[in-house]
Amino acid sequence: MCGVFGIFGHEEASHLTYLGLHALQHRGQESGGIVASNGTTLASFRAMGLVADVFNEPVLDGLPGKAAIGHVRYSTAGGSHVRNAQPYQVSFMGGQMAVAHNGNFVNADHMRRELEAQGAIFQSDSDTENVIHLIARSKAAAFEGKVVEALGRLDGAYSMLFLTEKKLVAVRDTIGFRPLVLGRLKNAYVIASETTALNLIEAELLREIEPGEMVVIDEDGLRSSFPFARKPPGRCIFEMVYFARPDSQVFGQSVYQTRKQFGRQLAKEHPVAADVVIAVPDSGVAAAVGFAEASGIPFDVGLIRSHYVGRTFIEPQQSIRHFGVKLKLAPVESTLRDKRVVVIDDSIVRGTTSRKIVKMLKGAGAKEVHLRISSPPTAWPCFYGIDTPSRQELIAASHTVDEIAKYVTADSLAYLSLGGLHAAAKDPEGTTYCSACFSGKYLTPLANG
Repeated sequence: MCGVFGIFGHEEASHLTYLGLHALQHRGQESGGIVASNGTTLASFRAMGLVADVFNEPVLDGLPGKAAIGHVRYSTAGGSHVRNAQPYQVSFMGGQMAVAHNGNFVNADHMRRELEAQGAIFQSDSDTENVIHLIARSKAAAFEGKVVEALGRLDGAYSMLFLTEKKLVAVRDTIGFRPLVLGRLKNAYVIASETTALNLIEAELLREIEPGEMVVIDEDGLRSSFPFARKPPGRCIFEMVYFARPDSQVFGQSVYQTRKQFGRQLAKEHPVAADVVIAVPDSGVAAAVGFAEASGIPFDVGLIRSHYVGRTFIEPQQSIRHFGVKLKLAPVESTLRDKRVVVIDDSIVRGTTSRKIVKMLKGAGAKEVHLRISSPPTAWPCFYGIDTPSRQELIAASHTVDEIAKYVTADSLAYLSLGGLHAAAKDPEGTTYCSACFSGKYLTPLANG
C-alpha cells in the first residue's frame, strides 16, 4: 500500500515530486520521502507523517536538481518506523542510488536469510532492502543490468523507481500487479503510481508502463525494454474496488466508472425493496451511484465522513474504543429516519466496522438496513502489497454470508459475485486481473517464510 512518483528533466523536480506525492497520499499515510539528483550527487529527506507535514520550503530547497523520486508508505512488510521510510538512498561501488517500491516480494524472507549468511547487514525491516543488496553484488556492467539481475531473483509484486546521479529507471513486474504510468511535462518525463498525480501537475498521460517493462530515462532521452520472461497479466482488482483514487485511470480504465459498474451489477444480482441508497464514504460512493441508477431507488447522503481523522487517533481510555467509527462517520438522520436503507460499501474485512455502521444507521432511525458489498467476500490475505489481515482475522474465511449478516445486525447482506466483479471490470474471462483475495488463487508461489 504505497505510492511512487518520479520526474526527470525539470528544474523544480523535488517541488513537483512533493505535489505528486500529495495526489498519491491515499496510497500511504505513514511516511513520505524524496530523493533528488543534481547530476553529480543525491540528496534525500524522509520522515514519518503526511506529505504536508513532512515537507516544507526549506526541506525542498535542500533537494536541488532536475531529477527526483518520491514515496508515500503504508507498511505491508516491515514495521512503522522511519528506518523503513522510502526512498532508500545508498552509496555502493557503482556510485549512488535510491529506490522506491510499491508492492511486496513473496520470497523476501528467504532472500534476506541468504544475503545475511553471505555477510549482508540490513538497516531496515522492509523487503525492498533485498534489492539494494542484490544490486550491490551484481557483476553486470550497466546499472540497468544490475537492476534486472537483482529483480530476477525476487518474486512477487513491484512497481519500482530507481534514481542514480544520471538516470531514472522504472520497472514493473511481469504480472503487473501494481499500477504505474508514464507522462510528460514539457521536456520532462514523469512516472507515477496513478494518473491523478499527473493531473495535479498538469502533465500529459502518455501510456501505462507495461508489465515486465523497464524504462530508462537520462540525458539521451527515454529507452524501453522487456528484459524479463513474459507472464500472463494479473493486475490487482482491489485497486479498482477500493485502493486507487476514483479520479484516476488505472490499468487503462476509469476507476470511477468501473466502480459505478460494480454497483450496477450488484443491483442486478441482489435487488432489494428499499426507499434510499446510501454509501459508506468515500470508497463506496461510486458503487452506490451505480446501484441507485440500476435499481431505480434514489441515492442520497446518509453518512458524512470527517476529513480530519486519519488512520489512527488518540483516545483517552480503552473503554471508549467504540467511538472510533463515530469520529470518522456521522449519520444524516433526515435521510434515514423511518426509511428502508440500502448501504453500499466496498468490502468487509473483519466485520467490526460494518457492525458499528449498521447499528449507527438503526440508531439514527432507519427502519431496515440492507448491506450490499461491491466486491466478493474477502476470504484470503493479499501477499502482493495490500495490507490485509491474516486469514484467521478475515470474517468471510470462517463465516457464511448469513452468519456475517447476523453479526453485523443487517436485515440482509449480499456481495457482488466474483464473475460479476470481473465482468464489470471488463474482464469477462477473469484472466486479466488478480483476484486472489477473493478466490484464493495466487498467481505466484508463496515462498516467503
